[in-house]
This record gives sequence, structure tokens and C-alpha cells, in this order.
Amino acid sequence: MQPIQLLAEDGTLKEHETYTPYLEGLDDAFLRDLYRHMAVERRFDAEATSLQRQGQLALWAPATGQEAAQIGTIAALKSTDMVFPTYREHAMALYRGISAEEMMTLFRATAHSGWDPNAYNFNLYAIVLASQALHATGWAMGIQQDLRLDAVPRDRAADEIVLACLGDGASSQGDIHESMVFASSYELPLLYLIQNNHWAISVPSRTQSRAPLAHRAAGYGFEGIRVDGNDVLASYAAAAACADSIRAGSGPKLIESVTYRIGAHTTADDPTKYRPASEVEEWSAKDPLVRYRTWLTASDKADQSFFDEIDSEAEELASELRRIVPAMRPIDIERVFDTVYSEPHRQVETEKAWLKDYEAGFADEEEGR
Repeated sequence: MQPIQLLAEDGTLKEHETYTPYLEGLDDAFLRDLYRHMAVERRFDAEATSLQRQGQLALWAPATGQEAAQIGTIAALKSTDMVFPTYREHAMALYRGISAEEMMTLFRATAHSGWDPNAYNFNLYAIVLASQALHATGWAMGIQQDLRLDAVPRDRAADEIVLACLGDGASSQGDIHESMVFASSYELPLLYLIQNNHWAISVPSRTQSRAPLAHRAAGYGFEGIRVDGNDVLASYAAAAACADSIRAGSGPKLIESVTYRIGAHTTADDPTKYRPASEVEEWSAKDPLVRYRTWLTASDKADQSFFDEIDSEAEELASELRRIVPAMRPIDIERVFDTVYSEPHRQVETEKAWLKDYEAGFADEEEGR
């Protein structure tokens, strides 16, 4: 099952009977904007990694190499479509307008959450693996119920779909099975995006599945397709086609986006211990930004001044990160515990007391010096 590809690795455009038509009508400004979002997020990603190495962030999950899969998909959706991300959809979050500061509060651990999901139709990052798929299913069921009960205007309910993002590793979780069973049984307006970046931390995708992950959809009774995740145009066209079909009432769809995680799983990981450098080099040569930039240049849709402008924008965002992250103040520890439940909870009180004793031990050490 070969992945759908519209932009070859050398940057030349290919024809595809089904998906090429989805590129028709896209103006040059839109096409350039795809590159802008990809390039700016990559610089953002690199700066966040540096800040974590400097002790300014608790953790960071790099997304280098997956920019085309994310931007191509999110650009094909409507701003009213709800997105349920994992913890690596930085390009999608920035595309939806979530600020660098809002995103960093999570990784700086200075707030319970970084943004209002309803303001961006973009749910909070899911740290618990695969949990977001169940949340996405519930939201899609809510859309369906709203439509049946006329709780919202019918044109709005009938037009809204849900995107559930997951990785190849999460696809082996039971939550995903339960989510897809419900999605298929109730013909929910739900699009699954599996970003197959080849590694579930240290476990290769070939261990996760002996067949393409897109085939799993057939077991639940809906369509699954594979797309070259390093091809932003194919990613856009595939997502647009699936979205159109879901809006027309087809039920759920699955896209397996075949891409690669160039960096570490998170900044707590050392990928050199489990994957060969030759593999990284092979996939680095398929860089989605280089491929798309080659096509934009060759087709006279962008010139050097445009790329210089994007580089400047990316540096401005990196500078903003360096300014705002160290200035973030820690969250009040009392609020962390006291806002878990609406009423006092014995287990929460026990854990809060333990933490206070733990912190007091450091104060005693300081006094003893």
C-alpha cells in the first residue's frame, strides 16, 4: 500500500486522479503560507528544545520532520472543526493561533493548562497516551446528538467534524480500539490522523504493526488511506478529501501519515541508543521543508525575499520564547491541589501534605548550612 504522493522527493509535482483536483483553486498566497507555518514552527521547536536543555522547561517533545503532516492536515480543515492533539502537534497549535506563551505554560509547568480549548477549537495536549481519541469520540457523539435534537443550527452541526491525532505507538493502545469501535458503530464525523513517525519512543513501527496502520480502519468498517507525510500538498489533499466525505455523512476516516521523527521522542530521551544514524540520515534527506521550498522556487511561487522574510519571522518568535519563558512565574502550589475537585478530597489532601513536607526538607537544609 504505497503512500499517496503529489510532490516527489526531488520537489517535482506529480498528477493523481483523485487528489490533484484538491489543489486546484489554491492561490499562491495560501501555498506560501503553508511553507511559512512549517518553517516558523521548526525554528520554534529548535528554540524550545534549547530552552529545555538550559533548564527553562520541564520537558519538550520535538516535532522536527513532521511539519508537513501537521500543517497539510490542519490547513485542510475548517476553523470550526475541533482538534484533539497529542503532545507534539505544535505546528497545528500555532496554526490555530495559540500563542507561544500559552503553549509554554504547559511545558514550563506554570498552569494547569495553557489555553482555552473553545477559543481555538483545539483541545489541550493529551499527555496520557491515546486518551485524546476517546475525548474526540465523545465530542463527535455530541455533534451527532446536537444534530438529532436540533440543539444547534442544523447547518453548523452537519458541517462540523472532529480530528483525532495520534502516533504509531498510541495506535496499539486499547483506548484507540474503543474509540474506533464507537466511531464506526455510530458513523461519527471523526477523522483519525496517525502520524507514523516510525518510533514509539524506542519501539519501531514494524513491531507495532506487521501491516500498514491504515489497514486497521477496515477492521472497524471504515476507510483508511496512507499518505506521504513529508509531502505537505498530499497531506492537504488527503485531509481535504476525507473531510469532504465525512461532512457528506460517510462516517469516520483514517489517514496514516508516513513521516519520521528526526529528533528525540522527548528531551528526556536519547535516540542514539536505539536507532541507527544511517536511518536518520536517510530520512533527513527527505526533509519536508526542503522538498516544498524546491517546488515553490521552481514554480515561481516564492523568491528569496520571501524566504528571508520567513526566516526573520521565525527568529522573532524564537526571541519571544527566550524572553517570555524565563519570566513565567510558578503556579501557586495550593491552587494545583485545591482545584482538582470541587470539594475536599482525602487523597489530594494527603498528597499535598507530603509535598509540603518534602519542600520543607530543602528549607531545613538551607538553614543548616
